[in-house]
Amino acid sequence: MPGEVDTVLTVPNLFTLLRLLCLPLFLYLLIGRDDPAAAGWLLGGLGATDWVDGYLARRLGQVSEFGKKFDPTVDRLLFIVALLAIIAEDAAPRWFCIAVLTRELVVGGSIAIATIFFSMARFDVTWLGKAATALLLFAIPGFLIGWSEFPGHVAFLVAAWILGIPGLVLSYWTAIAYIPRIRRGVAVGRAASGAR
Repeated sequence: MPGEVDTVLTVPNLFTLLRLLCLPLFLYLLIGRDDPAAAGWLLGGLGATDWVDGYLARRLGQVSEFGKKFDPTVDRLLFIVALLAIIAEDAAPRWFCIAVLTRELVVGGSIAIATIFFSMARFDVTWLGKAATALLLFAIPGFLIGWSEFPGHVAFLVAAWILGIPGLVLSYWTAIAYIPRIRRGVAVGRAASGAR
């Protein structure tokens, strides 16, 4: 692809790494300090900066093949580990977190298997998929703050439900919509492998 750089050491990749290094701090705040509000604010900040690495890559002309894989992998890892910790600590509505986690594991696992074992061609996330992720990235921290003693926690809890339910529904809708895209990606990937 024109404009791609052939190096791992780029500003956007370093930013992605910095976000990943915040994961132990999140776990410390939630489990070690038993401070769901602080953990929620940190997770909210990580969610709010999800777009920054992609913006930096395009703005600085540092789009890389590694970055295209590293960024979504880190995003999914942050989300899954955070959800597991939240469920273990009972720091948010358990059924909701389990529903979100199940969707992440099924979709992420399917895409990983299709890519690794069936040479699936990469496809971009749909606009609805991005919208669902954005809603959930604000709802989950909202639940953490809402289930704490943080001043105004009830407002955070209400906002979390308002954002979370449509986010959850949209996430499952897009998961179903990804099935034909994954099938087409596998067919394209196999055709490309066979042509070599």
